Amino acid sequence: QVQLVESGGGLVQAGGSLRLSCTASGRTPSIKVIGWFRQAPGKEREFVGAIPWLGSRASYEESVRGRFTISGDYAKETVYLQMNILKPEDTAIYYCAAALGNSILHSRLEDYAFWGQGTQATVSS
Repeated sequence: QVQLVESGGGLVQAGGSLRLSCTASGRTPSIKVIGWFRQAPGKEREFVGAIPWLGSRASYEESVRGRFTISGDYAKETVYLQMNILKPEDTAIYYCAAALGNSILHSRLEDYAFWGQGTQATVSS
């Protein structure tokens, strides 16, 4: 089992920044990829980006590319989602998830086996 805990959400004005954290525990050696997803009110959960566990080269969904950065501090077993130049449409609950098995930077929800509880990020206009 892998446990994931997100933190760092909050309320910020448009143009501002937030840094979300995802801390893993349990069977962390089994993790291959950490993905970030978000779900806005009334919408389906969508892929934001992903990073190989113990790696640095991340992939991003097009609407956040150039504004969001995923990085890891693996000594702390933590992956970060740095969100800059935030827009009201970035308002959502943000989730991190762990994929096992291979290091493909999956974008589908069903490729991730373990999920955190989510953290709310709200961007005001």
